[in-house]
Amino acid sequence: MKILVLADIHANWFALQSIRESFDACLFLGDLVEYGVDPIPCIDWVRKNATCSIRGNHDHSVAQRVPPPTGTGFRRLAGATRQLHWDVLRPSHVKYLSQLPVTQNLTLDGLRFHLVHATPRDPMDEYLASDPLGWEKRLESIEADFVCVGHTHIPFHLKLSRCQLLNPGSIGQPRDGDPRAAYAIIQDGHVELKRVDYDVEAAVAQIEQSGLEPELVELASQVLRTGGRGPKPT
Repeated sequence: MKILVLADIHANWFALQSIRESFDACLFLGDLVEYGVDPIPCIDWVRKNATCSIRGNHDHSVAQRVPPPTGTGFRRLAGATRQLHWDVLRPSHVKYLSQLPVTQNLTLDGLRFHLVHATPRDPMDEYLASDPLGWEKRLESIEADFVCVGHTHIPFHLKLSRCQLLNPGSIGQPRDGDPRAAYAIIQDGHVELKRVDYDVEAAVAQIEQSGLEPELVELASQVLRTGGRGPKPT
């Protein structure tokens, strides 16, 4: 069985549609929305193609109409695009986001999977990168062959004492210095982290036409073009 693993699409349809892999099952690890400006086709694609999907912190904020945060940088960008999403999403899209589970367990091809956007300790907000010791502690109570997470926008694969941990990176907004869309394939129990080019400039042009403030357009464009590198957003 060939399993496609995706996370952190962030309303970037140009990036998502660049994935041309065939697959028997698809796991989506949260954050369909915000930062980007084209949420509808992204939600529709996941609804149609994902075998199992979970909720990310940005999905929660849009679905629950969390007031946009104050601040600068990514917080301000999230709040501005949240308001754009509220203007364009249909009730069925918001309902879909609101019904996504926070965690999910399933078995595919004889393998047990545990899906969570961030960590089991804090399913939607805790950031934990490629830290084997930290993950061993977080996963002490989890019974699974694979634990699949997102949230950091940085891909990694760890072989731990009790399971394999996989973060496929971000489809729509990588932050590891590589602007290509990131995803993973699990096949016969083996993991392959993959990247694919997409039309970044088309995504930037869409952001430029969205009506966002120039400062936010500049930030969003820089992140897409550099893979999150360059002057550090606050």
